[in-house]
Amino acid sequence: MKERNFTAILEIIGINPFVFIPENVLEQIFHDSGRTKSPIPVKGTVNGKEFKQNLMKYLGEWRLYINLMMLEKSPRRIGEVIEIVLEYDGSDRSISIHPKLELAIKQSSVASANFEKLIPSRKQELIRYINNLKTEAAIERNIEKIIRHLHGEADFFGKQID
Repeated sequence: MKERNFTAILEIIGINPFVFIPENVLEQIFHDSGRTKSPIPVKGTVNGKEFKQNLMKYLGEWRLYINLMMLEKSPRRIGEVIEIVLEYDGSDRSISIHPKLELAIKQSSVASANFEKLIPSRKQELIRYINNLKTEAAIERNIEKIIRHLHGEADFFGKQID
């Protein structure tokens, strides 16, 4: 097993804390994943706490963004040296679409066509949003909003269908 442990200085770009990935770790992840384009799913630990995340390439540099779930108070910890273990995560990360959302999309050819045109991350965002709602009323209300959004009648999360 290749070395996947490293320390890195927590940096920030905009409001997003991140670390740069050492070249040897990055090369191993490229090898294991068979990819060199982002996003690349990874897993590991930050200061001993487990996480799943994606490696992203931004402004020509590969970064591991460190969110609050991975490292408590991460935006306030800029400049700290943190311990990271990182490896490719080949597990299935797909999530199932809520049956009511799936039915509502299928019942409208316009919604169905526009849903299929969405980039995968946007589809997942909509699916995850509905799946995380707690009440049937909230699910139904937000499915209606998504269908209106897919018809081009309304924004959803401040986004429009192109």
